[in-house]
Amino acid sequence: MSNPSHGATLTINTGALAANWRALSRLAGAAEAAAVIKADGYGLGTEPVARTLKDAGCRTLFVAHLSEAVRARAVAPDLDIYVLNGLPIGSVSTYLTHRLRPVLGSGAEVAEWRDQAPEGTPAALHVDTGMSRLGLRVEEVGDLPTVFRPRLIMSHFVASEEPANPMNARQIAAFERISALFPSSVPSLSNSSGVFLRQHQPIREGLVRPGYALYGGNPTPGAPNPMADVVTLAATILQVRVVTVGETVGYNGAWTAHRPSLIATVSLGYADGYLRSGSASNTTQGGIASVAGQEVPIVGRVSMDLITLDVTDVPGAANLRGEPAIFIGPGLGVDRVASALGTNGYEILTSLGGRYNRVFV
Repeated sequence: MSNPSHGATLTINTGALAANWRALSRLAGAAEAAAVIKADGYGLGTEPVARTLKDAGCRTLFVAHLSEAVRARAVAPDLDIYVLNGLPIGSVSTYLTHRLRPVLGSGAEVAEWRDQAPEGTPAALHVDTGMSRLGLRVEEVGDLPTVFRPRLIMSHFVASEEPANPMNARQIAAFERISALFPSSVPSLSNSSGVFLRQHQPIREGLVRPGYALYGGNPTPGAPNPMADVVTLAATILQVRVVTVGETVGYNGAWTAHRPSLIATVSLGYADGYLRSGSASNTTQGGIASVAGQEVPIVGRVSMDLITLDVTDVPGAANLRGEPAIFIGPGLGVDRVASALGTNGYEILTSLGGRYNRVFV
């Protein structure tokens, strides 16, 4: 799998991405299924992700920043695009120029939008029902329904991936009380896990906002992943070397060979977004990869551009130069990789670097 441009290839299955959106749309029932494509399409590329979802039938996109929305607008001219992180001071004209919709989360933002945008220009209102990040507190809504009619009224789940968490019921009840004050607005509460929570706790909403599940992440932790894998990350083995008993591998000599070993050095590192927490030492396990269909451990530190694997038990290991090591792929989904690296799949996806050879299939 030798690659002259970069030693690692990120393959993105746009068919699986589209299939995941369609599956979530079916689960949403009468509610519209939007798509969250923030953080550069969860690391996969804003433009190709937006095009894929548009072609699949998605009509509404959510991003975090205004710059992301402008990029999405260039390839999705007819879709509704909301910007989750609110209304930066002085940005109303940019919203109007590109026909974008702010998610207003404070009284100051609502006032600025009402003062500067033509009456009736679509926007969303974010009410905080428990996250304590962005959004108006419930008690701050006051008489706002009499003077402002947002196109969308929304909130955000705290723990929808935990169906038994009592916070879910409290948030649903609070959100339904608030959304009832805005009868002409479309209510939206569910994220990826919320779409599945709806099967247990009915939610009156007209739009759901899946993100992570679109990209192959498991929205139902503890149960089999209902989503199709979207991403494969493969890196080229540059060299296989013999390491004798007592020799160390990598920076600071953190890992020591306790048997004669074959160590494969792979063209991938933390500069490519593979987290340094995947490092292994004599006392701690790190990440894993798959070589020739066999799982192998990372040994030593993950460095900027290189990772070392113990391939001693792989048949024909001495001849692996130029072959791929799979770091995300079949059997190594983003959630399992994240668990090995001590994080969550969101960080794995959004950390994927820009140096890869990217292939869309």
